[in-house]
Amino acid sequence: MTQALSLHNVTAHYGTTKVLENLTLDIAEGELVSLLGASGCGKTTTLRLVAGFLEPTSGTIRLGGRNLTRLPAHQRDIGLVFQNYALFPHLTVLDNVGFGLKQRGIDGGARRKRAMAMLERVGLTPYADRLPGALSGGQKQRVALARALVIEPPLLMFDEPLSNLDAKLRVDMRVEIRQLQSANGTTSVYVTHDQEEAFSISDRVAIMHAGRIMQLDTPEILYQRPANSFVARFVGFENLLAMRVVSRETAGVVAETVGGARLLLSPERFGAIPDSFTLAARADGLQVSPATGGDGLPAKLGLRTYLGRAYQYQCETAAGPLIANGPLTQPLEDGTAATLTLNPEQCTILPAE
Repeated sequence: MTQALSLHNVTAHYGTTKVLENLTLDIAEGELVSLLGASGCGKTTTLRLVAGFLEPTSGTIRLGGRNLTRLPAHQRDIGLVFQNYALFPHLTVLDNVGFGLKQRGIDGGARRKRAMAMLERVGLTPYADRLPGALSGGQKQRVALARALVIEPPLLMFDEPLSNLDAKLRVDMRVEIRQLQSANGTTSVYVTHDQEEAFSISDRVAIMHAGRIMQLDTPEILYQRPANSFVARFVGFENLLAMRVVSRETAGVVAETVGGARLLLSPERFGAIPDSFTLAARADGLQVSPATGGDGLPAKLGLRTYLGRAYQYQCETAAGPLIANGPLTQPLEDGTAATLTLNPEQCTILPAE
């Protein structure tokens, strides 16, 4: 696919603090890629560099055939949607949407026609003559989206656009954003700290930490096959067990945890299993059973938490503290001796660390 946006070895500093380090990112034409991570990971800095609000210390930024690296922000022709809407309070909805067209010299009649067509697409035609102060948060965000799309930018960038909305409206708006972006085929970068939001809206997601991309993949691959322990914990693998292979048998691979507990792993589920590795398991990947002995990891149960679909237990094991889920039908008391058995569908194998 044609690469629309390309960042190559981009480094950025705030004073003496390095915020991005040799970041490389290629986004295909028409693709929506989310930058996901905690505050301070570098995702907003990346957006500001592409938009032209900051200059990189080193590296290059290209959009299509244009080198944007030192180009002023107003010459980049990028559509921006902010979390605080950034609407002009004294302009009507129609004039807000048409503002970018006016800046580009589009005459009044054509400007009104294009702005009204975009308002129709976002369901705000009846609000064309209202001021932003008369709109709800969701309506303001639709106006901001319409204003960004109406200029037909080669790149659309979203900076935490839904963080000011309530939970249900966030879900509704992310569907609308995805539908509009997909229908327009606009290459897009979406910045968020919300994993569910990023996974639901994106073609690919870049999980960032300390100014670096830890993994860039589809939501499905990130969720099922994280590349390292940081990403594994980020996407919900609460338990990381250092393991080594003891034997390879017809029934599967026998691996041993720190402390000597043994688990049987199927190559059919996990693929090639190295001699040393980290087993990443969600709480659902370690199932609590009151029986002791046999296959599995011996545990002493600690704090029990009710989750609605299961009970969750803090567990003491020879491999260290673990989190595991048990059935609602059989709540177990603090201090109970139990066995943790493996649910392979909620586990994955990572390189040894």
